[in-house]
Amino acid sequence: MLQLILFFWLNIFHPFYVSVTEIDHNQKTKTVQVSVRVFFDDFENALDKRYKTSINILKPKDRKQVDGLISDYIKSHLQIKANNKSLTLKYLGYQIEEDAAWCYFESEKIESIEKLEIQNDILFEQHDSQINMIHATVNGKRKSTKLDNPEKSVAFSY
Repeated sequence: MLQLILFFWLNIFHPFYVSVTEIDHNQKTKTVQVSVRVFFDDFENALDKRYKTSINILKPKDRKQVDGLISDYIKSHLQIKANNKSLTLKYLGYQIEEDAAWCYFESEKIESIEKLEIQNDILFEQHDSQINMIHATVNGKRKSTKLDNPEKSVAFSY
C-alpha cells in the first residue's frame, strides 16, 4: 500500500514528459505513415513560445492557422531518412484523444526500406526530462526505442 501511495505522490510532483512517434511503411500505398502523440498542454506551451502567440488546440479560433503551426513545429523537430534519402512529410491533420494530440503525416511513395534514420527532438526545449518513444514498422517488423533528452537520433536496419 505504501508503494502505491508513493507511486501516485511521485507522479503528482514529478510528471512524465513523453511523446510517441509511430512510423509505418504501408505496403499497399508504398508510403511512410507517421503519427505523433504529444500531450496537448505541453504542445500548446511549445507552440506559444516558438510562435509567440496563444494557441488553443482543443478549440482553435482558426483551425487552418493551428494546423500550419503544428505542421511546421513537428517537421522542424522530426526528420526521417529512408535508405539515406530525406522523406518529405505531408501534414494530414490532428485529432485529440483524451489529454493528447495525435498529429498525422504521410511521405511520398518509397518502394522498399532497408534503413530508417530518425531525428526526433520534439519538446526537448520544453523539458529537460522529455522522453520521445519511437516505434517503426517495415515489412511487418517492428523496432522501438526511447530517446532521452538530449539524445535525438536513432537508426533501424531492416
